[in-house]
This record gives sequence, structure tokens and C-alpha cells, in this order.
Amino acid sequence: MKLTGRLCFAAVSLFWGVLGDCLTVNTTNGLITGHPAPFASGVKEFLGIPYAKAPVGQLRFKPPQRYVGNEPYVASNFVSTADCVFTPSKLVAFPDATPNFAEIFTSFTGGRGNPQSEDCLTLNIWTKGLNNAKRPVLVFFYGGRFTTGDTNTPFYNGQFFSAAEDVIVVTVNYRVSIFGFPGAPGQTQNLGLRDQRLAVEWLRDNVKAFGGDPKKITIFGQSSGSLSVDAYAFAYTQDPIVAGLIEHSGTIFSFDLNSRELATKHWYNASALVGCGSQGDVLPCMMSKSAVELKAAAASVKPPPNTSVARSQPVFQPVPDGDIVFDDYHSLASQGKFARVPMIVGHTDQESSFYNISAWARGSVLTDAEWAQFVTDVFNCPSMEEADYRNNYHVPVWRYRYFADWDNTRLFPNSAAYHGVDLHMIFGNSQGVTGDPESPAQTQLKKTMQKAWATFAANPWTGLRDLGWPMYRKNANTLIRLGYNNNPVPSFINPATYDADCAVV
Repeated sequence: MKLTGRLCFAAVSLFWGVLGDCLTVNTTNGLITGHPAPFASGVKEFLGIPYAKAPVGQLRFKPPQRYVGNEPYVASNFVSTADCVFTPSKLVAFPDATPNFAEIFTSFTGGRGNPQSEDCLTLNIWTKGLNNAKRPVLVFFYGGRFTTGDTNTPFYNGQFFSAAEDVIVVTVNYRVSIFGFPGAPGQTQNLGLRDQRLAVEWLRDNVKAFGGDPKKITIFGQSSGSLSVDAYAFAYTQDPIVAGLIEHSGTIFSFDLNSRELATKHWYNASALVGCGSQGDVLPCMMSKSAVELKAAAASVKPPPNTSVARSQPVFQPVPDGDIVFDDYHSLASQGKFARVPMIVGHTDQESSFYNISAWARGSVLTDAEWAQFVTDVFNCPSMEEADYRNNYHVPVWRYRYFADWDNTRLFPNSAAYHGVDLHMIFGNSQGVTGDPESPAQTQLKKTMQKAWATFAANPWTGLRDLGWPMYRKNANTLIRLGYNNNPVPSFINPATYDADCAVV
């Protein structure tokens, strides 16, 4: 890759008129060369850019280190890099699954069989120009319960969103499972979250070269990626770097984190499985094991007893460390100890349909009422709390609930607006994932939501208000319904419609 990059840059210098598709920018990494996006006219893509040193050898289980390099690099394709190391979710033969079920599930859960490596701390950039246009920047953190996740999937390909709204779209690989959240006693914790921060710092220093504005960075995520966005806001209150936050289907109040004791227990359970013992300083031994051995061990550690029959708790995930993850977020939020930057927060109407798949695979059967309560407890009320806490400190918040149910994204006959399906409206990739075209109403809603997210990124404080979307207020028609009855025109209702069972903040 480096040799090719050197030749490409030389060719650009000498024969730019002929090789105009060989696009090179100067960064703190050195020269990086991209190419035109294959399916979005006018968009340039840069894939697999290192933002940190490879966390291998003595850097395994360590905080990410800033990338240092000056060799030309061709950011040409996902295959030249790799996903981080994890065990994908198993594809199950779910009853009455649609023909698109398998492709949607594997694209969403990291099950496409991509290459994996510990050398995975890279990011991908899509932009419409390398000029000084100061485009807004949207940086995405994938979900996956901090156990799985990747950027090499059509689900998160940013070329269509960038083309539609002239924004810079970035997706970030970060460490998951035992590599990102090892729980080793006496060591730095929450490495995957620290990866995300270093990626944001790299963009602050370099996104201008790609036509972006470092003062207009918005981070957004889905599920555990959304929790990551929320955790970021509490971790970096004084220097958030970012100007806006968007949280899809998950907040810091949604899911139980590991306790310190549980994280240590899981670490030692894994170390015992690879022959390193179950007490004392096993780190040198764990450092000597292959990634394949650690991956298998992590997948074999038994999860804690379920706090919810609808969702099992991940084994390796964030743990309070008093540094970037904390014990009592309600207390912090009530005191306003979060980054005072605007937020969009929301979820889908029937999040439970996706969770129904894993529950069915485990043999868990829930009633419709139990599933509805799960959505209320895990997604709706935490979204309300998130919005209310910020409202109390006069931080602009917009709150949404997504309802649309389209033919080409349906998992099974009554899957409705399930967990993750709203991302198709932002990335615009439902046809790329499923092979089936969008309906006219689907295309219209996609354009509406892409416009809104881009408008927020360009001006987080008042952009959506200027677009006609009401800022969140309790007991007013400010909950934004998206795709209600598959209507592409947003409607606004009182959030109390859904918040009756939620505690008052």
C-alpha cells in the first residue's frame, strides 16, 4: 500500500490531467490518497486511514497511541485493512424470515466474514471536495453491544449521505470485546471508548484537509455506539471537541455496565481458559497469546445472569473507572456535568423486534406487553431522561421516535420499526444492503432525515428549529414522529403520549 501510494502521488504530481481520480491530501500521517466513490457521483472516499498505532505486541490491552508516520498511504479499500477482532452474532433460522433477513442481519451484526486483525484502528472518510469549504462532519460509532461491530459493511457506507447533503461522513473502527474492554485489574480500562476519542482528535487535526470544518464535528452512534456518544459527553465536559451529539437507540441510562468486580471476574475467567491462571498478574501471559486464542476465550466466558429476559448483558463492556466512565450518571446529569452541546436523541417504535431474534434463539418467549415494556424501560424513558436533563440546563435537544416499516427492510412480517432500521434513512443504503429498491415515500423520508441530520451538524444550536422542527419541551407537541404510518412528512406530538411510565427527572 505504501509503495502504491508513493507512485500514485508521483503520478498526480506529473499527470494530474490524466489521473484526476487519484486524490491525495496532506495529513499528520503524511500523504493520503483516496479515489472517487463507486456509486455516488462527486464523492471522494478514503478508506482504512490509521488514526492510532497498531495495538499489537506491547500495545495490546493499552490505551491507543497517536499514529506517527510520514509514508504515503493509499486509502483505497476496506480489504486493505481489517475489522477489529470479535466473534460475530450467529445467523439463526428465524421463523417467517423475509428473503432479506439474512443480508440485513449479517450486514448489521458484523457477520459478513471480513478479515479481522488487532491492527484495526482506522477510519473512513467520504467528502465531496478537498477544498476549503468547511463542511460539517458527522462521525459514526457502530453498535454491537461492545462485543461485535465493524465499518466494512454497506449498512454504514457514507457515500450516499455525503452526496445527498454535502457533508463529510466518517466511520470509525474501535476495539470491542476483550480487546477493547478487557477488565484487567490495575490496568487502564475502557480502551474502545478511548479509541473513539483519539479518532475525534485525529479528525480535529486533519479533517480540514478533506474539506471539513473541525469546529463542526458531530458524533453519532447507534445502540452501544449511541451509549458511547453519551459516555463521551460525560467524559470530556471541558474539551469535547465536538459541536453536536446524535444518539440512535441507546443512552448511558439504557444498559447496565459492568461493575469493577464483574469486569475482573470476566478477565480472570478468560485468562483461565487460555491457560494463564485465574489470579494475580496474568497480563504477561495474556499478552503472549494469539488474538485467535483470546477471541475464542472471550466468546466462551459465560455472561452474568440476565437482568432482562429480552437482552443478555455483554461480558466485556465499559466499566466505571472514575476517569471516563462513572458510577452514577443520574447524579452527574442532575448536576449538569456533561458537555453542554446540542443533541438529537431518539429510537424506533418497535426496537424489540430485533431483540426478539436473539431471545428466540435463547428460548426466551415474551408477551407483547413485556416487549412493549422493554422498549419503554430501555429506550423511551432513557431518551426522555436524556432530553430532560439537558433541558434543565437550557441545552438544545430534539427528540424523535421512528415508525416507518418498509418492504425492503422488513425482517419478518410484523417486524415494523425495529432496532437499527432507522440508520437506512441516514446512510441511505437500504438498497445496497438488500438489493431491493426504495419506495417513493421511503426515498422522501430518507431525504427529510438526511437533510435534518446534516442541518443539525451544520448548526447544532438553531439549525433544526430553522427547519421547522420543534426543540424538545415536556408537555408540548415537541416529540418528532418520523415515518408515522409511513408518511414521509414529520409530525409532532406531546411526548407524554409515551412517557407516562417514566420517572420524573
